[in-house]
Amino acid sequence: MSLFKRLLMTLVLASLPAWAFAQQTLYLFNWTEYMDPDIIKAFEKKYDVKVVETYYSSNAELQAKLMAGGTSQYDVVVPSNYMIQRMAKAGLLMKLDHKQIPNLKNLMPQFNNPAYDPNLQYSIPYQWGTTLLAYDDRKIKNPPKSWSLIFDPKVNASYPFAVMGSTGADTMGAACAYLGLGFDCTGVDAWKKAAKAVVAVQKRPNFTGFVDGTPALHQLEKGIISVGMIFNGDLASEIEGSPKATKHVKWFIPKEGSEVWVDNMAIPAHAPHPALAYKFINYILDAKVGAQLSNYNVYASPNAAAKPYLDPVLKTPLVTPTAEEWKRLSYVPALEGEALKQYSAIWRAAREH
Repeated sequence: MSLFKRLLMTLVLASLPAWAFAQQTLYLFNWTEYMDPDIIKAFEKKYDVKVVETYYSSNAELQAKLMAGGTSQYDVVVPSNYMIQRMAKAGLLMKLDHKQIPNLKNLMPQFNNPAYDPNLQYSIPYQWGTTLLAYDDRKIKNPPKSWSLIFDPKVNASYPFAVMGSTGADTMGAACAYLGLGFDCTGVDAWKKAAKAVVAVQKRPNFTGFVDGTPALHQLEKGIISVGMIFNGDLASEIEGSPKATKHVKWFIPKEGSEVWVDNMAIPAHAPHPALAYKFINYILDAKVGAQLSNYNVYASPNAAAKPYLDPVLKTPLVTPTAEEWKRLSYVPALEGEALKQYSAIWRAAREH
């Protein structure tokens, strides 16, 4: 290179703004403790980028953040299945270009065209799981594999129990299933019948309150309740970490049906680095990375190619339901607009009764 060219290049580089040399950053907005830090480090090294991860504790919090300007602050978010269409119709999510996600081919067939997001237009599965009914086998012997264990006072007259609170989706779904309306029931008439069952539950002397998945599992371990609604991944993780504490916790997917849920990767509508977001999503869908994520979280992987690398617990029926159990699983309906208002009002009235 001639002296003139070297001088010219020096002048050009000196005129560039500082941001031109800055390391590109991916902004990941995720559930708390839902990502293996080693995966982040490996991604940063592979692509010579930086990842900034921040956290939320509910879908409502995620949606509020995106509506308050977060669509231009985050590159990847992880909403649950029933939020995808609601967020997409609100203009919060980017329609995905599948050509930029070649590892999409690794997905299990049942996740290629899910009911909550046909053809995966706005979301890519990240982790998934089911809602179970768990009980203490020292107190309850050979219970019916049915939601009647919490909804029928003749089946459970005295053993303390809890049901989930939060948005009520699991508890209302369970009530609908128990009444023969299907876990994924919709419509005011069905919701009112389910709400009536929830109100009846609250009047029973052995009802201890609304307790969500992880706290319910801990209450079971401590003997505070004898029956509760939990998430399968929480139990699988606890069995691995605290086998003694979970020795007497048994579980089943009720015969009337239960929930299958999917948390998904999505790109906000105005993400600052969409190209990097696609690289990250594709990276998570790598077979070994997908397995590493599930081995860390102890939640099921939607990645078929990851199966050979999964820990043994992830291949058990507790985490991966049998084909027969799959037939009884449903997604929580994705509600929006007037239907969401009606459902929320009915659930609120039932809970505050």
